[in-house]
Amino acid sequence: MLVIVAPGQGAQSPGFLTPWLEDPTFASRLDWLATVAGIDLAHYGTVADADTIRDTKIAQPLLVATGLVAALDLFPHPADAFARIGAVAGHSVGELTAASGARVITAEQAMVLVRERGNAMAAAAATTATGMTAVLGGERDEVLAVIERHGLTAANDNGPGQIVAAGTMEQLAAFADDPPAKARLMPLSVAGAFHTTHMGPAVDRLASLARSVSTHDPRTPLISNRDGQVIHDGRDVLRRMVGQIANPVRWDLCMETMSDLGVTGILEMPPAGTLTGIAKRALKGVETFALKTPDQLDAARDFCDLHGEASQIETTPTWRMIVSPAKGTFHLSSEAIEHDILTPGATIGAVASLRDRTDITAPHGGSVVEWLVEDGDLVSPGQPLLRLHPEGNA
Repeated sequence: MLVIVAPGQGAQSPGFLTPWLEDPTFASRLDWLATVAGIDLAHYGTVADADTIRDTKIAQPLLVATGLVAALDLFPHPADAFARIGAVAGHSVGELTAASGARVITAEQAMVLVRERGNAMAAAAATTATGMTAVLGGERDEVLAVIERHGLTAANDNGPGQIVAAGTMEQLAAFADDPPAKARLMPLSVAGAFHTTHMGPAVDRLASLARSVSTHDPRTPLISNRDGQVIHDGRDVLRRMVGQIANPVRWDLCMETMSDLGVTGILEMPPAGTLTGIAKRALKGVETFALKTPDQLDAARDFCDLHGEASQIETTPTWRMIVSPAKGTFHLSSEAIEHDILTPGATIGAVASLRDRTDITAPHGGSVVEWLVEDGDLVSPGQPLLRLHPEGNA
């Protein structure tokens, strides 16, 4: 199984777009997205220095646009992508790239949202002196306990030995004086405490905009940063991306879901390297491909051919298909048993695991055509559970 991932802020480096822009088609497509966002992305991706592109207002649109245009180079015909990709995921702002690639939102909607996301997060960061510090190594439970003791938030949980603490500069200074045992602290050059409550004003701004954004259910299973669940409701994908601005990124749980799905290959969109590096440490035996420059495209396509297979969502009609968000045991609800027609939002059951229990709803409702699982069945992330027909359709 092939999983495509999109990196988050911090993956950019000076001049990384230079070789890509030698292709006139790439340059034209980037110019279109730059026009939508109102930012000279070609300039920032070629001649701007590291301090300039570190700015949240610039870095976020630059990353999303690069990933979206590179995806069209990798898969010139989108149908080829859907026939190969088992799942997609994006780290932090990379989730916008993944959502657009999965056809939840359009590229143009993604660029407007990422522009406003970057502006709003930069404004929120300017109100209080905050920052982030990477914690490398140490015992996980102790690292989390010390982070909590200092009033900080574990804003990014990226897997074994890599957690990012975030909060005020005073809290981070105290943390540096009293670090977890056997851990190395590395202050990050970021504008603020992203994915914490300090970003609350940015959530309010994006939530207001999101009410006017039309969505579609993903064509490919999308793994959510919030809890690693596979999401197949477009509105829920959008809600989660908005809320994620002020909540921790659980990339560790995303990788756990990739493992549950049976991933054999992970390809990271440019500017690549960060997420494949994490995967090499956390997902032993899984092959990775970091797509950094256009001269790697043929090799990247070979990698996709080697690992690619259509997801269960793609090989089964996706509209009115209810899928499992996680691995666990499926428990059928009495409401679903008693009715042949389900109202929008009706609970069809729940998936229970050792970690939690997640209710499953039918967001669109419809007539029950076929149950694909039974009460008590073990299910995997993204597995179809129920097929529905819209009411009034033959």
